[in-house]
Amino acid sequence: MVRRLLVIALLAEVGYAVLNISTMPVYLEADPGPRGLLLPEGRGLGASVISLVIVAFLFSEAVFKSPMGALADRFGHRRLMLAGPCITTCTSLLTMAIPINWGVWEILCLIILRIADGVGAAMLWPACFALVGESVDDDQRQQAMSYLNLCYMLGIALAPLIGGFADDLSGHKWASLFLSSAIFGCVATAVYHYVPKNTAVHGHHAGESDSIGFKDFLKSAREIPTFLILALVTFAGIGFPMVVIKIFAHDEFGMSELGFGGLVFPAAIGMAALTVPLSRFGERVGKSRAVHIGMALCSVGLAICSLGAFIPFFRASWALALGAFPIGVGFLLSIPAWMASVSDIDPQRRGANIGAVMTAQGLGAIIGAPIGGVLYEKLVPIAGKHVAHYSPFIGCLICVSAGWLLSLKLLKLGPDRE
Repeated sequence: MVRRLLVIALLAEVGYAVLNISTMPVYLEADPGPRGLLLPEGRGLGASVISLVIVAFLFSEAVFKSPMGALADRFGHRRLMLAGPCITTCTSLLTMAIPINWGVWEILCLIILRIADGVGAAMLWPACFALVGESVDDDQRQQAMSYLNLCYMLGIALAPLIGGFADDLSGHKWASLFLSSAIFGCVATAVYHYVPKNTAVHGHHAGESDSIGFKDFLKSAREIPTFLILALVTFAGIGFPMVVIKIFAHDEFGMSELGFGGLVFPAAIGMAALTVPLSRFGERVGKSRAVHIGMALCSVGLAICSLGAFIPFFRASWALALGAFPIGVGFLLSIPAWMASVSDIDPQRRGANIGAVMTAQGLGAIIGAPIGGVLYEKLVPIAGKHVAHYSPFIGCLICVSAGWLLSLKLLKLGPDRE
């Protein structure tokens, strides 16, 4: 069961990352090309508008994750895991049907489709994480979450290579939209065939009077406030470079989409090789200490990435790759320990609690993503091109470092080092 869920999770994250990280910024920025094309090459939008469209996805995902996690607890994980990918299969294709040069209506339609994507993601992820947590023994849960976290990070790392290959091979910026639709079709098919139907948590039924929605989030907030605070602060930093990272690689290094994917791919392989030893190391040192060490490593890596803003020598792709290594190791250490702790709190509310943490993460990314996009575009005449382009990494460094300091204060080490 866990192996099947990991394959599903990897495919799903590749799909979401191809759509929202690899394809959408490039497709929305590219010039539409000659009028009259059935499929425009792009939409000619600026970085601030692109950030707004991507934030619509992040906001929708964040708002709905907590109630969807509660629904998964009560009505079964399979139903939500099946419905989510089916939604995004359609929205990927509908994106290309929006008329170009349609003014505000064009942007509004793009936002509505990304909101639908967010609902689909909110259906899938809490249910998937909760089902993985239920499918293993207590002493295996942190390792299982490590593998699930690896699938999440591998999906993000592989998406630029896969999406860039599709676009460069076809010669069209919209090719990855067809690709993402096909990936989500495969995810829905895998869920239908390989996830069992009887996956509702015992003791929860549709007729129960407990509310589903904001009250579930508030209940989780009372149970796990430290995790929500850490999630909000840390993922605000992650949101800063999220939207502009691919545009940054083109503007600073002259990289094509495929070239950027080639830069990220070795990091993905390295993370895969380190997953098992890092998960075992995290189990030995304890959950709290794993979070402390992991976030400290992320701060070191982000500091390296940010040096290009001020030192010309570090304005190169090798410096970005060098900083990415401790960032990857840090997340492989910290996030599984974080999620395993949440999963252990209340077995009857795994989906709701995990959904609440993911909601906090999404809200953090919502705060960071538009700020990063605006800084990237608007700081150029004020601070210069390089400072403006590296400013999202600086913002990320500040937030992740603040999250690390919060983890030292909020996640105290007990006698068992947990």
